[in-house]
Amino acid sequence: MPVASPDNTRIGWVGTGIMGASMCSRLIDSGYEVTVFNRSKNKASSLIDKGAAWAESPAEVSASSDVTFAIVGMPDDVREVFLGPSGILAGAKAGSVAVDMTTSTPSLAVEIFEAAKEKQIDAIDAPVSGGDVGARDGALSIMVGGELESFERVSPIFQAMGKTIVRQGSAGSGQHTKMVNQILVAAGIVGVSESLKYAESAGLDPATVLQSVGSGAAGSWGLTNLGPRIIKGDFNPGFYVDHFVKDLGIALAECNRLNLKLPGLELADRLYRQLQKSGHGTLGIHALYLLASKA
Repeated sequence: MPVASPDNTRIGWVGTGIMGASMCSRLIDSGYEVTVFNRSKNKASSLIDKGAAWAESPAEVSASSDVTFAIVGMPDDVREVFLGPSGILAGAKAGSVAVDMTTSTPSLAVEIFEAAKEKQIDAIDAPVSGGDVGARDGALSIMVGGELESFERVSPIFQAMGKTIVRQGSAGSGQHTKMVNQILVAAGIVGVSESLKYAESAGLDPATVLQSVGSGAAGSWGLTNLGPRIIKGDFNPGFYVDHFVKDLGIALAECNRLNLKLPGLELADRLYRQLQKSGHGTLGIHALYLLASKA
C-alpha cells in the first residue's frame, strides 16, 4: 500500500463513541471514503449522514478497507474486535493496516501485531490524548507503536486527527507511552480538584483564581480545560471515570511487571475507584472534585 491519501485509501472505523465519532468525522471531512461499525448503530448515525457506509461487523469493515481503525472501551473489547471470529483480522486483506487507538495493554498490542503479521497485515497501536475537545478539533496527541514503514504509510491519516504524532518504537510502545500520559493526568486532576475546592472553601471566586494561577507554574491542560467545567458544575464526560479506572489498573499492572512502586499512582487509583463506587463511573474524570469535601 502506498502512503495514504483520500485518492488511494479506503478507511474502516470501528467504535463511534465520544472520541471515535469525532475522529472519524474528521477523516470524512478530509475526503476519505469510510466504512463504519459500532455495536449500537444509532451512535454511528451522524457519520452515516455524512456519507460513511455501514457494515455489520468489524470483519466486514476491514474487508472493504485499506486501513482499519478501532477505538473501543476495554482490553476485552479490543481482543474481540481485532482477534475475534468476526474481528478486524478475520476480514482484513494482506497488505492492509490495522490500527488500535484504544488505550489498552502493551502485551495485547504485541499479540495483535504478531497475529496480524501471520496474515501479512501491518498492526499499529496508537492510543491518543486530548479528550473530546482534542478529538473534535483534530488536536490529539497520538502515541504510536509499530514498524516504521507502517507508521509512515498511515501518517497522513493521523495528521487529520492530531497535531502531535510520534512513533515511540516497536509494537506496544504506544501503549506504554499512554501509561506515562495517564500517570501524569491522574496526578494533575487530583491537584486541579483539590485546589479548586480549597479556593471555594476559602471564599475565593474560583474563576478569578484561575486567571492568576492558570498561566504560571501551576498551569496545565487539565486546569485550563477542566477547571472551568468544574466551576460550572459540568461533569459530563470527555473521558469516562470507568475508562480511567481501567487505564490506571493497566498502569499499576505494568508497574508490578517492572518491579516499580509509584505511590502517587496508587493514591490516584484508590481515589478514582472510590469515585466509581460512589456511582460516578459515567461522569468525566474531573468529577474527582466531588470527592473533595470539608471535614
